[in-house]
Amino acid sequence: MTDPDGPKDAIGGYASPPCLAHEIGPAYFEPLAVDQQQATNVARWRKAERARLLAQRSALPVAVRHEASEAVAEQLDRLLTARYGSIDGLTISAWWPIKAELNLRHWLEGVAARGARVTLPVVVTPAAPLVFRFWMPGCRMVQGFWKIPVPADGPEMVPDVTLAPVVGWDDAGFRLGYGGGYFDRTLAVLRPRPFVIGVGLQVARIPTIFPQPHDIAMDAIVTETGSQTGSGA
Repeated sequence: MTDPDGPKDAIGGYASPPCLAHEIGPAYFEPLAVDQQQATNVARWRKAERARLLAQRSALPVAVRHEASEAVAEQLDRLLTARYGSIDGLTISAWWPIKAELNLRHWLEGVAARGARVTLPVVVTPAAPLVFRFWMPGCRMVQGFWKIPVPADGPEMVPDVTLAPVVGWDDAGFRLGYGGGYFDRTLAVLRPRPFVIGVGLQVARIPTIFPQPHDIAMDAIVTETGSQTGSGA
């Protein structure tokens, strides 16, 4: 997904890319929902863990990340076939890769050729839910917020399946993202709620993300080694 954070890096500022963004804003935790000291401690831990995992991922050779992307694409096909039988007619949202994320654009071209409708997340208003705009190979792209390419036009759609890139993930299906809360905000209001798949590397598995009241578990987690059901299913 070009670096979505513009001039900011992975551990500074509040700017957040549409694929799960960047740093926790001061109003992100609901004051009455969680102990403030706990929230502060968790935010501090997540910031450090996020930096560690991003550095670990960036250090992987490009060939290793490419092989992982190909393996994830196969795992996604298996999971979606098992759940839906056919992807023809499904609306699937994904992402434009950034920060050494797995690159699934080739897979997206393939599912579009098989009859799926593909969308990409777009930030229309900062710190608000994302919208999902129709994408197809060769469509006109423009630079969106944080310099991420997004479809220039086309209808906004509610996805049946949403892929969310993960920086880290745990066995309960919770994901550590970039920290801006965009996907949590979006999933909280999307109706009907899509089937949500966190996608990342097996090495990014951690014991827990210390989930807070605002965190929403994925329905499944897919890595290059396989898939598992999350607690959101």
